[in-house]
Amino acid sequence: MSDNPKIPRHIAVIPDGNRRYAKQRNKVPWEGHRVGARVFEKFIDWCKEAGVKEISFWAASTENLEREKKEVDFLLKLFGNMCNRFLKDLKNDKIKDKVRIRFIGDLNRLPESLREKLNKIMELTKDYDDYKLNMLIGYGGRWEITEAAKKIAKDVKEDKIKPEDINQDLFQKYLYLESEPDLIIRTSEQRLSGLLPWQGIYSEIIFLKDKHWPEFTKEDFKKCLEEYAKRNRRFGY
Repeated sequence: MSDNPKIPRHIAVIPDGNRRYAKQRNKVPWEGHRVGARVFEKFIDWCKEAGVKEISFWAASTENLEREKKEVDFLLKLFGNMCNRFLKDLKNDKIKDKVRIRFIGDLNRLPESLREKLNKIMELTKDYDDYKLNMLIGYGGRWEITEAAKKIAKDVKEDKIKPEDINQDLFQKYLYLESEPDLIIRTSEQRLSGLLPWQGIYSEIIFLKDKHWPEFTKEDFKKCLEEYAKRNRRFGY
């Protein structure tokens, strides 16, 4: 947990606007994803500097993976290249901070070669606890809740739990991500589009509707933290 209560422990990000950024510059959509990926890498460093301990980054929704094949292929290639760099740095002991990385979503929709890299990274970092990075790929909020319901139904059928045992605390344990973000940041739009509908019920939300993700700067991040620090979190009370 952050030492400063005014700093969010866990930030979730909807990095929207990559394609619009590219279109405004008369470039193909995937060029926006390329620039957005560079901003993502900077964002991780900004969070560490600020004392944020956990990031959930919505890298691709279930709908994103249904776009034009060229764009999806480029996006998956970006993920693969990032994995390759991380695995190389991990092997050469170039990573200073011990970050537990999880990939959350319907990973069966991804190419097998990419899934192997994701699984390898998750296995190699599973015992790290300095920081946490949750990469949401092929993720949808309704999908996650549906999957949790299926697992609960299976355990009831196998007499592992009883229907009367099911409550909010138990249900949350069946989600892929139990941690609740303190702050959700979305660029380019003003809606959540199904991001962490269970976990984000009391999250503070900041929409930057006039800022595309590739345009997001360290100064924008600082302003988000300043806005978060001003808010009085009531958690429904």
